[in-house]
Amino acid sequence: MRHKNRSDQTALKQLPTNDVIQAPLWISFRNDPALSVYPLHGHAWGEFIYAFNGVMEVNINQVDYITPPPYGIWLPPNLEHSGLNRTAVSHGTLYVHESLCHHLPTQPGILLSSSLVAALFSHLRQLHEHTQIAEQSPEYQRLLQVILDQLQQAKLVSSYLPHSEHPALKQLLDYLHQHPADQSPLAELAQQINMTERTLARYCQKELGMSLHEWRQRLKVTKAMSMLQSGEKIESIALELGYANASAFINMFKKWMLCTPDQFRKMGLNG
Repeated sequence: MRHKNRSDQTALKQLPTNDVIQAPLWISFRNDPALSVYPLHGHAWGEFIYAFNGVMEVNINQVDYITPPPYGIWLPPNLEHSGLNRTAVSHGTLYVHESLCHHLPTQPGILLSSSLVAALFSHLRQLHEHTQIAEQSPEYQRLLQVILDQLQQAKLVSSYLPHSEHPALKQLLDYLHQHPADQSPLAELAQQINMTERTLARYCQKELGMSLHEWRQRLKVTKAMSMLQSGEKIESIALELGYANASAFINMFKKWMLCTPDQFRKMGLNG
């Protein structure tokens, strides 16, 4: 099998970053194409990134943070980061000036935000798409303040899908990103990158903090979340992720997300 290395994907489109933020509390909505990147950058605003469709990956110090619907990523101010969209992504970002971040986490991670946050992001996106917005109006600013209040109460969890810059392991992880249905055993995968099974297992624990089996399960969950949000049928998702039937996929998803794929999809729709 051939492995794809992220650094070798010359077709990646570089996207412009929001380096000039318009207000202490400001929200922006964007639709990014597949295979696009945000270059390394940072600013004095914190960011809460929420993906409506697709999954965005944000890399900080060689650790990947993903946007798992219905939650988002929190990035504190003055933190250099880059972004990767393997698939098309529609997302919104709330920018919070450092002077307003006193009650927000000082570490990056996934904020387990309330359904109200998701509802307000959807509402504000509709306003931006269909009406002329007076962004400095008291009514508009109150909505942003409610989101900020909700984020201050949200629990922060660590990266869901770690990344590695170890050349051989990165090669393998990039391949599995491109081929999530691959069911090759650990020994066969190790052979493909000229490692022993034991060496690969050791590198996974050292670089990822987990076994390759667990990492692959998490990868399938993140792929499934994006496909569920896009409206794909559960049977099709199961096949795309390498499961013989829908029930096996449902059992795996429920184990990791504590809800069925249908329940997860309805959470996103209601949010």
